[in-house]
Amino acid sequence: MTKEKAQARREHLARMRAEQKRKERRTALLMWGIGGLVIVVLAGLAIVYVVKDRSTKSLDAVKSYTYKGSDHSWDPITYKETPPVGGQHNFYWQNCGIYDKPIHNEHGVHSLEHGAVWITYRPDLPKADVDKLKTLASAEYMLLSPYPNLPAKVVASSWDHQLTLDGADDPRLPAFIKKYKQNATYTPELGASCSGGVGTTADQKPLPPPEGQGTPSPEAMPSASPAAS
Repeated sequence: MTKEKAQARREHLARMRAEQKRKERRTALLMWGIGGLVIVVLAGLAIVYVVKDRSTKSLDAVKSYTYKGSDHSWDPITYKETPPVGGQHNFYWQNCGIYDKPIHNEHGVHSLEHGAVWITYRPDLPKADVDKLKTLASAEYMLLSPYPNLPAKVVASSWDHQLTLDGADDPRLPAFIKKYKQNATYTPELGASCSGGVGTTADQKPLPPPEGQGTPSPEAMPSASPAAS
């Protein structure tokens, strides 16, 4: 009888151990399954984030044009684009920097020829947004000015390229600046100066040379690097 009890006890313990192992295997499989599901979900979220981030910064909407450089004139010029992105322009370029009033198109285009990015905004853009644009435009080869009758709240222009934007927070703006400012492929006069030109706004100084003076002599032209014209 004692042997039978001992055998029964051993069998009972064996069944308990077997059941415990089965529970442990089920728990392990469940944990692995949950872990795998979490990994899949996280990977999916990461992919969605990357795709969304790329889409918000996509420059697919950039419009491209084809204008030759080094085409100068003292006369006022009518441009097809608003604001212009290239073409004939004044002999004087606009000094890169921040302006609180509109500048002459003809000077701004010359700055684009030197590799600048020109950010324009509607005059009624909220001050907070303008301040954000000023922060972006505080770097070299950046030009910022208000622009009446702009087709969008903000427009970023470089030589032969332009992008309309929803506002100062549009993530495509920094991407545009990074790609097109001083771009060796698109800049007609890469390395030319963006200072030493005109530092006045359109209301401060008329575009043509003063009446009776004709075309200024070379000595009267702004100083620039040898690549500038």
